[in-house]
Amino acid sequence: MKLKVLFITASVYLGLSGLGFIMIPQIFGTGAVPPDPSPELLTYLRVFGSPLLGIAVLDWMARNEPSSSARNAIIIGNIVGFGTIALLDIWGLLHEARPATWVFVVIHLFFTLSFIVIGRKAIYKRQ
Repeated sequence: MKLKVLFITASVYLGLSGLGFIMIPQIFGTGAVPPDPSPELLTYLRVFGSPLLGIAVLDWMARNEPSSSARNAIIIGNIVGFGTIALLDIWGLLHEARPATWVFVVIHLFFTLSFIVIGRKAIYKRQ
């Protein structure tokens, strides 16, 4: 896979996730959000979705950029972000998270490892 394809894939995933948290938090959080969530919880989930939209736009804008320190920073940011959420997903599974968490472990580990492998090639190609 090329870095451009990875940026596009991550952008679409993060964009859809962000929109899901913002527009349909109860449906998006099925199994994790109670049937009668408080307005504060819904607001929190919507706030959580907002930075995902920003990162989606960042990845989308970086897809055609040539090798640079800024693009390298975006790659590393994706590794940190996806790696952290993958670890949190695994931690959740160890503490009785909803079964759907397994799907997110796979997705987030995929993005983490892809950004490590493809990003490393892109970063070291520049040097």
